[in-house]
Amino acid sequence: MPTNTITIFDTTLRDGEQSPGASMNTEEKIQIALQLQKLGVDVIEAGFAAASPGDFEAIHRIASQVQHSRICSLARAVERDIKAAGESIAPAPLKRIHTFIATSPIHMEYKLKMSPAEVIKRATEAVTYAKTFCDDIEFSCEDAGRSDVGFMKEVLDAVIGAGATTLNIPDTVGYRLPHEMAAIIKELYGFVGERAVLSVHCHNDLGLAVANSLACLESGARQIECTINGLGERAGNAALEEIVMAIRTRQDIFAPLTTNINIKEIYPTSRLVASITGIEPQPNKAIVGKNAFAHESGIHQDGVLKHQETYEIINAKDIGLEKNSLVMGKHSGRHAFKDRLATLGYTLNDTELNEAFVLFKTLADQKKEVFDDDIRALVAEEITKIPEIFELVTLQLSDCNPGGVPNAAVTIRHEGKETTDAAIGNGTMDAVFKVIDRVCGVNGQLMDYKVDAVTQGKDALARVVVKVAFDDQKPAVMGHGLSVDTMWATAKAYIGALNSYMTIREGLRMRGLEKKGI
Repeated sequence: MPTNTITIFDTTLRDGEQSPGASMNTEEKIQIALQLQKLGVDVIEAGFAAASPGDFEAIHRIASQVQHSRICSLARAVERDIKAAGESIAPAPLKRIHTFIATSPIHMEYKLKMSPAEVIKRATEAVTYAKTFCDDIEFSCEDAGRSDVGFMKEVLDAVIGAGATTLNIPDTVGYRLPHEMAAIIKELYGFVGERAVLSVHCHNDLGLAVANSLACLESGARQIECTINGLGERAGNAALEEIVMAIRTRQDIFAPLTTNINIKEIYPTSRLVASITGIEPQPNKAIVGKNAFAHESGIHQDGVLKHQETYEIINAKDIGLEKNSLVMGKHSGRHAFKDRLATLGYTLNDTELNEAFVLFKTLADQKKEVFDDDIRALVAEEITKIPEIFELVTLQLSDCNPGGVPNAAVTIRHEGKETTDAAIGNGTMDAVFKVIDRVCGVNGQLMDYKVDAVTQGKDALARVVVKVAFDDQKPAVMGHGLSVDTMWATAKAYIGALNSYMTIREGLRMRGLEKKGI
C-alpha cells in the first residue's frame, strides 16, 4: 500500500512565476522559498535552471539557504538542461532533478518531431544522466492528459529502470475531468505499484485542477504538484491551500491521508506571494480570498454569531488569519510592533526590524489607520530588498493638468553622489521614467504596469508593480514600489527594477555564468 502522507510539491517559483506579470527577482524568490519551508512544503521546485542565468543563480542561492525542504530544478530531457539543474541544486542538503518529455501524439508529432521509440530513448538517457547529480529523480510525461496510457506504461517502465523515483502525470492543458484523471492514475498505479511514487500536476483551464488532484488520491497518487494562490500559466495550477484544507476538512473521505503542511502558515504565505507578485487572489477565492470568511447576508451573519460552524466549515484562525485586522497607529512602540510581527508569523533580525519599524512609523504618520495587510506589505518590501545601487531621494511633478506639458524632476543618489534632473513626457509616468533613464544612464522599456490598494480607505497604501526591459536585455525584470503616493510608488518601482537588473548583471559577472552558457 502507498504511504498515507501526501508529498506536497510546490511549483510557485517555477510554474507559478510563468503567470503573466508574476516574475520575481532573486531576493523575492529566496523569501518565498524560506516561507514555503516554514509552511512545511516537502519539495520546492525553485525554477528552471537552464532558462536563464538569473534562474540558475536564484535556484543556487535558494539551495544554499533552505535546509528542510527538498530543492528541485526542472530540466528538459536534454543534457544541457540537466547539467544546469544538477549544478544549481548542488548546495542543497535535500535535492531533486525533475526532467520531462512530451508523450502525447500531438506533442510528439508537431513539437518534438520524434517517434515514440525516440521519446523512450531520450527519456531513459535523461534519467540516467540526471542520476549522476543526485539520487532523487522525478520524471514527467508532459501532456499526459492527452497521452495513450499504454504508451505511458512503456515510458514509465523504462525510466523506472533508469532510476526515476517519482513519476509525474501532468494534465498539462487542463483537459481531463476528475473521474478520467482518477481512472488514468488507477491504471498506472496498478502497473507501477510500489516501484515509484505517482504524482499529478493539474492545470485549471476548465476550473478542475483541485478536483482532479483530489480525485487521484484515492487511485494511488501520493504527490500533488500545486502553487500558492493557484498561480500558473494560463488559468493557473491546482491551489495548494485548497488541496491541503480539503484533505484536512474532509477526513471522513480522505482519512488516513494527511500532509506535512503547517496550516497556520497558509494565509501568511498567500499574502507574501500576493505582495511580491502583485497578483491578488480573486475576492471569492476559496480559503485565502478576501471574501472567504466574509458574511453579508443577515441570516448568515446571525448564524455565524450564534455558532461559527453554521456557515463556516473552516476556522479562519486555523490558516493564520486574524479576525481583528486593525493593528496600531503612530503611538505604537517598537515592542508592540515586534509583537504584532510575531503574531503575523514574521521573524526579523535586528537590522530588518529597525528598518521595518522606521517604515511603519513613517506610514503611521501618513495614515489614520494601519492594518495587518499594511504591515505585511512593509515587511515584504523590507525582507526582499535588493541593494540600492540607485536611490530615489526626491520626486517633483508639475503641469499634470490636461493640456499641460507633464514634467518630472528627480534627485537620485548613486555611489554617494546626488544628481538632479528633469524631463517632459507624453504623460506624468512617461516623464518620470524618462528622467530616471537620463540620470541613471540606461534605456528602459516598460512592459507592464499595475497598481492596487493594499487596504481600504482614501489613504490606502498604493502598491505598484512594473516589468521593465533595460538596454534591450531579456528577460524583463520586475520592480515594486509601496507608498501612499502612487507616483512616488511608481518611481520607486521603476528604480527597484533597475536595481534588480544591475544586481543580476553584477552577480552573473562575478560568478562567470555567461561563460558557462547557462
